[in-house]
Amino acid sequence: MKDLQEVFSRLQVSKKRQKEIRQIYSDALKNTTGYEQMAEDVKVMREKKKQVEIAVRQQFSQEMTELEDLKVDIESDAQLLTDIALTQYLKGDTVEVTDEYENEYEPVFSVKFKKT
Repeated sequence: MKDLQEVFSRLQVSKKRQKEIRQIYSDALKNTTGYEQMAEDVKVMREKKKQVEIAVRQQFSQEMTELEDLKVDIESDAQLLTDIALTQYLKGDTVEVTDEYENEYEPVFSVKFKKT
């Protein structure tokens, strides 16, 4: 197995190069004839779209409140599901759930690193 630090360093280099390429691409777009005007047109259309969405949301205010409540419930239940699955896994139990159609699901774990 590769050294953890070696892989982390390689990942950092790749991310830096990715950022450089994106910046080059962005600069090339800005220097392309007509791109700035199209980008401005897109901004105007997005603003119009946003105004229509706001008007419709006002008509469905009760449903939108329910939607926000459901979003919070889903996030907290997902976190609870993760906590329970991890606890069962660490105990050595089988971690598996099924849906209404008898499809079986198994957990997928991932590790992320955060700067300290």
